[in-house]
Order: sequence, then C-alpha cells, then structure tokens
Amino acid sequence: MARLFYGLIDQTREFLHAAETPAPSVGQFLRKEVRRHAAGWTEDEDSKQLRLAILNAFLNVECCVSGTHSMDLVALAPFGEYTVLPGLDCTFSGGYQGLTNHMMASLPKDVMIFNKPVKTIHWNGSFQESAFPGETFPVLVECEDGGRFPAHHVIVTVPLGFLKEHWDTFFEPPLPTEKAEAIRKIGFGTNNKIFLEFEEPFWEPDCQFIQLVWEDTSPLEDVTPVLQDSWFRKLIGFLVLPAFESVHVLCGFIAGLESEFMETLSDEEVLLSLTHVLRRATGNPQLPAPKSVLRSRWHSAPYTRGSYSYVAVGSTGDDVDLLAQPLPADGAGAQLQVLFAGEATHRTFYSTTHGALLSGWREADRLISLWDPQGQPRRPRL
Repeated sequence: MARLFYGLIDQTREFLHAAETPAPSVGQFLRKEVRRHAAGWTEDEDSKQLRLAILNAFLNVECCVSGTHSMDLVALAPFGEYTVLPGLDCTFSGGYQGLTNHMMASLPKDVMIFNKPVKTIHWNGSFQESAFPGETFPVLVECEDGGRFPAHHVIVTVPLGFLKEHWDTFFEPPLPTEKAEAIRKIGFGTNNKIFLEFEEPFWEPDCQFIQLVWEDTSPLEDVTPVLQDSWFRKLIGFLVLPAFESVHVLCGFIAGLESEFMETLSDEEVLLSLTHVLRRATGNPQLPAPKSVLRSRWHSAPYTRGSYSYVAVGSTGDDVDLLAQPLPADGAGAQLQVLFAGEATHRTFYSTTHGALLSGWREADRLISLWDPQGQPRRPRL
C-alpha cells in the first residue's frame, strides 16, 4: 500500500505543465486512482477494507506534510512545483531560537525590539518624526501601544494566517486588490505536534515510528466526524524521539480541523484520549499513562493562526509570486517601501524553514541592489 500510495503521489507531480488535469485537487485525483486500483483487488472484504484503511492513514500523513485539513483542498496542477531540498534535516541545538540567536550575534546590541505588536503599516506617505528633524519617510509603522517607527523600507514577514485575518486593517492605504486576492486564495492550515513523556518506554529499542491505522476508515468514504468523539483519529502516529538520560518521549502529529479542535482541549483531556488510543493500539489496557504532555497550538496563536501554507484549489504558484512582490506595485518608478518575506512567499520551498530563510535573503538582496546597484548578491539564489 505504501508503494501504491507514494507511486500515486509521484504521479500527481506530473501535471505541473499539463494543459488540463484529471481532477482539480490532489485528494480527488488520489481517490479516483485508489478506486480504480481497488476494483482489481481479489481478496476477501476484510482484506480490502484493511488496504483502504492503510491508504487512508497515508492520506492523513500527507495532510500533515501539506499542512491542510484535506488533500481535497490542495490544487493538483501546481502540486509538482514544490521542491524537496536535498540533504538531511537539521535540528538546532536549543531549538529554533538557536538559529535566530546566531543571526543576532552579528548585530549591534539593542537594535532588536521585542513585544511590540504592530497595529498598522502606513505606506505611500510622507511622514516626519521629531527624532529625525528634516527627514521624510514613506513608511510609518504604528504599534498597538502607540509607538511609531518611521522607515524607508519595511520587510513584512508575518505568517499568511495573520495576513488572512488582518490584511484589511494591517495596511494603510489598503493592499492592491490583486495582492489581497492572492492572500485569500493561497491555502494556510494547521499541523500540530503533541509530545508525550513516559516513565518507561513501552516500545521496542529499535522502534522509530508508531503509525496508527483505523480499520474502519477509507479514503473513498466522505464522512464528517463529530470532533469531540473522534478528533484523535486524525493523529498519524508517533515519532520516537532519541532517549535523553531517563526521558522517554513520543511526538505525535495531527493536522486539520481535528488539530484545531485539539487546541481547545485541556492537557488532561488530551492525555486521557491519547492514553486510550495507545492502550487500544498496543492491546494493553494496563499501559501506564504518559507522565506529562506538551503540545503546539499554532492555530490559537494570534500572530500565526495556523502552521504553514499550501497552494490551494483555485490558486497557483503565480499567487505566491504575487504575494512576494513589494509595494508600491510600480516599483520601477517608486522607491521600494513594503517588502514581503516568509515561507508563503517562496514559490518552490513554501511551508519550510529554508523557504522562509531564503525569502528573507531575497528581500535583503533586493534592498542591497537598490542602494548599491553595482553590488553583487552575497548568497546563491535558490
């Protein structure tokens, strides 16, 4: 079933430059192909159902990878434009804070300001501040606490989820219609992690991943579950984290509306549900409950409102490029004022940290070229 599913995923990437596609979404294409393959299965009904359940589990994994509730929301034609960066994943010592700390180490002290939520970015103006007598600025950043920062340029790196919620009030004057439409069309979903800590591991020493398959599920059935009763069935399983001293941790992944519902529950409710799931999966009703739980809540976080972007049905990579374009739109005749970076602005590496990093380098190079036309970009453009 893994060979079948990922073979079909490979096929979805072949429609990038096709004149037309057999379905508007990745999910619809996969269902159509699974139905075609299933028609040739000759086993008994229980075996067929198990095959479908396994395929449904793989579909849930793909929802986590794409950061979407359903692959029916992910556009088929541009799906092949996403590029996997070669090489191994990198785990930063001390978490992602280690990366930003390293960047900040090369900056003068006190140039970074934190805990200053921005209310409005005023652009295309002529602003003056008493701290800069005689100087005029095209941009003014207004903070929620009343603070004001005049600027020649601003690079906006807020998550797409924040832009979707605040695009109409975050910019003054409002965004051009085509950029606002790109924000609306590009997909942005939720993928959360749930960490469970155990006194002792119940898994084998060489176990790396515990995948969950619910035998009564199928990618061919369109059901709308009651989240209260079944949110945990969207959980794809648990990654076994490397043991550290006497700490034993599983990391679960869950995407979509079920993931957002999970955020509304208490730690005790999550612990109780997942203890039940693990006891059922292992067949051990006496399996000790985890000693603690820690989880992300990307959708509830007011400055993210989700995890990362995907190219949704009705959008294309052109919308990603449109979101990345600086303002004013006629940048050739006007000084660059508002620039955009972040994972959702990288056409082939969207949804990733390296996409976010490269987009920041892109905008830095754009400004370097503006102020030093003879200067050469210092980094490779990917």
